[in-house]
Amino acid sequence: MLGQKVWLITGTSSGFGRRLTGLALARGDRVIATARTLRNIENFPKHPNLHLMQLDVNTSTKEIKARIDHAARVWNGIDVLVNNAGYGLPALLEEGGASLMLRQFQTNFFGVVNVCNAVLPHMRKKRSGTVVVIGSRSAWKPEIRGLGNHDVLASKNDKSLIHLIFPGFYAASKAAVHTMSESLALELEPFNIRVLLVEPGSFRTEGILGHQWDCSNPIPDYDEQRADGRVNFSKPAGKQPGDPVKAMEIVVDVVKGEGCAAGREWPLYLVLGKDAETDIRNKCAKVLKHLDDWNDVVRGVDLV
Repeated sequence: MLGQKVWLITGTSSGFGRRLTGLALARGDRVIATARTLRNIENFPKHPNLHLMQLDVNTSTKEIKARIDHAARVWNGIDVLVNNAGYGLPALLEEGGASLMLRQFQTNFFGVVNVCNAVLPHMRKKRSGTVVVIGSRSAWKPEIRGLGNHDVLASKNDKSLIHLIFPGFYAASKAAVHTMSESLALELEPFNIRVLLVEPGSFRTEGILGHQWDCSNPIPDYDEQRADGRVNFSKPAGKQPGDPVKAMEIVVDVVKGEGCAAGREWPLYLVLGKDAETDIRNKCAKVLKHLDDWNDVVRGVDLV
């Protein structure tokens, strides 16, 4: 796709968001880089095509709409929205409970919904746009007990491959984002607005393991699992196999139809990383095996 684009990227103070901002600018596009706290992104190098804006995806729907409407006036529209802001809360499901799940979903799911809904009227007006959602392979592989032993779950074929998988709270929020993105893609198709669901594996980004394990509601039966999770949670830091710059370069390629994406059909799913590929293939095989093993039961419930 030719022409200068206007990107709005959430969560640009670190990680994927920070890399993506620089890469989009390097391609000649304009970027509205946002963060919950403006001072965390004021150290971006000055650039005529860069606009910094404070945006907390956890604030009210009304406030988010006001901030997005302001952003849309900077360069007369938003061509690409990247929902990148998010984080993981490490805890065991029963111990964390609904309160922790609500906190996790507020940022990772409802924040995405609110930002999308604030941007979409501007895209629908132009009958053009791209919505990028940063998901996670954790939605495909949540079967890790609170993160226990995740640091030693190396690939049998590559002992250096470290699996970084958040527990149920994060995985559940990303699974919700995935299914929402699939529905959104169908609803937005008539308006020439595309959706790209990015599903990365473990990437060497800073701050991803910054939250402490939640131990506010310890249940004795989980003492061993909790202790294991607390000890192992931060061990993969600095050992993740993925290069975040390479990953975000591919995202820019896909959005602009350049580089590795030139001449290819639009992908709803963009899986990044050998570990992500392995986990997705394993989950698909597991579900297909279940369908085969229980085929008579699966097919035996229709009305005669």
